[in-house]
Amino acid sequence: MAEMGKGVTAGKLASNVQKRLTRAQEKVLQKLGKADETRDAAFEEMVANFNKQMTEGTKLQKDMKAYLVAVKTMHDASRRLQDCLAEMYEPDWFGKEEMDTLIEDTDTLWLDYHQNIMDKSMTTLDSYLTQFPDIKARIAKRDRKMVDFDSARHHFSSLQKGKKKDEAKIAKQAALLEMAAPSWAQGLISAHQVAQTNLSFNQAEEELGRAQKIFEELNVELQDELPALFDNRVGIYVNAFQSLAGHQEKFHGEMSKLSQNLNDIMTKLEEQRELNEETNHSESASSPPKRPDPPPSRPPPRLTPSQHVGPTENEASVPDAHTDSSSTTTTEQSAVTNGSDDKLPPGFLYKVKAIHEYAATDADELELKIGDVVLVLAFDNPDEQDDGWLLGVQESHWLQNKDISVKGVFPENFTQKV
Repeated sequence: MAEMGKGVTAGKLASNVQKRLTRAQEKVLQKLGKADETRDAAFEEMVANFNKQMTEGTKLQKDMKAYLVAVKTMHDASRRLQDCLAEMYEPDWFGKEEMDTLIEDTDTLWLDYHQNIMDKSMTTLDSYLTQFPDIKARIAKRDRKMVDFDSARHHFSSLQKGKKKDEAKIAKQAALLEMAAPSWAQGLISAHQVAQTNLSFNQAEEELGRAQKIFEELNVELQDELPALFDNRVGIYVNAFQSLAGHQEKFHGEMSKLSQNLNDIMTKLEEQRELNEETNHSESASSPPKRPDPPPSRPPPRLTPSQHVGPTENEASVPDAHTDSSSTTTTEQSAVTNGSDDKLPPGFLYKVKAIHEYAATDADELELKIGDVVLVLAFDNPDEQDDGWLLGVQESHWLQNKDISVKGVFPENFTQKV
């Protein structure tokens, strides 16, 4: 017999084609109501549950895979963010070593989380769904065998009805033969007709028996398996989600600790920055300049309000007997120039404005606040002036009281000329 393919002969192919035609014919007759159909409401409910179960399981598997993809994406994003932090974190900043360790631990935690979900929850679902294609194929086979069984049943039933008609037909023909044929021939003809009828009937009965047996075997197996499979879904869901929940709890717990450690490092880094900023500001702006140390052999006298009272206009124009000629000339010129204006104190040189606050530490020092205007005065004795220090009186005090008894020294670099 000619080969039509691997393991398929022409006879086998013809038999399969005939089966499909017979099944199609049977389904048409059933839909038209010309042939009854074997129905099993309980089994149909089982199949409906199976289809629902397979749909839900497939969706769960799909969503679990999507969750794993999201975890992988979050891991990649977390790694890039941590790498960025590591690159920016300077070696001399607080907690550099702790930061590097924390970044490594975070990456390891993400890897373990992804792998645990893959090994436990995802593997459980994959194994669960592998059995559905085989059972689905067997349900489809059972449906085909049920159609074959119905077709064989209907064929056998039609033969039963035809047998009665044939028997009546044979009896009529035998009566006619009795008149036309010899007695020995009549028996042969009748026996042949009966044998042909019985052969077709027996073949149909055997085919019905085979179709019924195949159908019932598949039907019984599936009636045992489908309810058990449907009940098994509960255990599968419990295992999958309990495993997922356990790994989530562990992951988020460990991640919470790492996040707290990161927050602590950032807090201490900010404290370090603020401390350095305060220190730098204190050294550059807040700390007043120190008066230079006086020569050991000649400490400068300290000015106090009781010791130094501003000179009068006449006194300002008279040279000090203890000063040299150059200093006397400067003092005289300044006093003459500014003493002519009765709105300014005697010995006035120029005005300055405070740009930093200064708290006086000695009785002879002048207290300054930002914005104060000070009238700078000439020292009675230039030798009393320390480097970087000026003598003056608050302009507001002078304008109100016309008194320079509260004059005092102050650091020059805390002011600027106006």
